[in-house]
Amino acid sequence: MKKTKYILSIIFTVLGFALAAVLNILIPQKSEGVKFEPHIIFGTEINSNQAYRILLYVLILLYIVVGIIDWRSKERRKKYQNAVKFRFVMGILLLLWDILGTKYQILTQPFFPGPAGIMEAFVAEGDFVLQNTLYSLRLYLVGFLSGTVAGIITGVLVGWFPKVSYWISPILKVLGVIPAVAWMPFALTLLPNPFSAAVFLIAVVVWILVATLTAAGVESTPKTQFEAGRTLGGNEWYLVFHVAIPHALPQIFTGITTANGYAFTTLVMAEMMGQPGGLGYYINASKVWSAYYKVFAAIIVMAVLFSIITNLIELLQKRMLRWQKGVLK
Repeated sequence: MKKTKYILSIIFTVLGFALAAVLNILIPQKSEGVKFEPHIIFGTEINSNQAYRILLYVLILLYIVVGIIDWRSKERRKKYQNAVKFRFVMGILLLLWDILGTKYQILTQPFFPGPAGIMEAFVAEGDFVLQNTLYSLRLYLVGFLSGTVAGIITGVLVGWFPKVSYWISPILKVLGVIPAVAWMPFALTLLPNPFSAAVFLIAVVVWILVATLTAAGVESTPKTQFEAGRTLGGNEWYLVFHVAIPHALPQIFTGITTANGYAFTTLVMAEMMGQPGGLGYYINASKVWSAYYKVFAAIIVMAVLFSIITNLIELLQKRMLRWQKGVLK
């Protein structure tokens, strides 16, 4: 009975995407002026509408494979079943979007292209999209990792040493209310190139959030834990690395997770204001020519990147805070 119910969950998960693929084939193109230009990809001629159907096929196959794999774990099986309704609705929304944005073009054009129209950006200039994606990823990683490392070090120093807190805490409070865009003129003027200026803006945003929450976590460590560490013969460095920092880890990860969102916002803003590449640059350039299908393509890529990075942070958090399992809801 349980196995039958789970099989139905897999079927229901992919049903929306299957309907979207079938109706894309069966419903004729009613709106005039829509042309799917063929492009050569890996030696095969393909247009954007065919690429959209391939994407649906890939999603169907992916969720079937994931469903089979997740069956082995009770926790993952439950998580898969909880997402069934959401995935089904996503498939139906793609179906409606295809009909309204491509087949009949009821949605205002060119501002709201259908999924096949958005796929045109990947089919026609996939190399250029990938090039800008890699530029954004490199810019983001350098700025985010720099800000995170600096934030943790600063937060530990502020939380542990009162003299450091006396000088640094007011600075963090003041800088925390200043938007990143305000630093843009200074960054572009004082730093050697636009890339380093954008890295600086991202790093500052991340540094402030991570430092503030790390300091709060270190300062909130119960004195009884320090007394226990001293009883076991621990010196000051032992108390920092084996008592204060482990206690502050939940708040450190809260700061990192929050900073991740702000870093992406700053990344796009910086790329729109003087970068020679990146997804923000791609959006800006596409908007000038009213190529809104390219704008949507870049937004989708950013959403996927943000989701992947957020999931990686959550996996790292679960790994390092595995002691919380069964303690917190």
